[in-house]
Amino acid sequence: MSEGFGRAARLRSRGEFTAVQKTGRRAPGRVLTLLGQPNDLGRDRLGIIASRKVGNAVIRNRAKRRVREIFRRIQDPNARPFDLVVIVRTELVKVPLPVVAAEFQAALSKVRASFKTPPRGQR
Repeated sequence: MSEGFGRAARLRSRGEFTAVQKTGRRAPGRVLTLLGQPNDLGRDRLGIIASRKVGNAVIRNRAKRRVREIFRRIQDPNARPFDLVVIVRTELVKVPLPVVAAEFQAALSKVRASFKTPPRGQR
């Protein structure tokens, strides 16, 4: 996959975000919450939610840039493709990038693993 973060790598419409939020699995963390669900598009896609509670526009954009950079770095072409929504918390811009990357990777692994087992009602 290329180093860019083009249109094909993004969740762009409200419907795409709400679909992941309603039917996706959640992995909460200290600096972010990751929601994800599989897709049939052949690549991971990312959507970021940074509310005004995170900070002013400069801080929100910094947080989103950090998440996009981590997303670019961890692309695995052999993994099942997912639609991901990251909900940013205020602490994300205060901690070092490697800590954020480790938490993102752990949350992503947890979400991917949760789709390998059947949902609770179907066991």
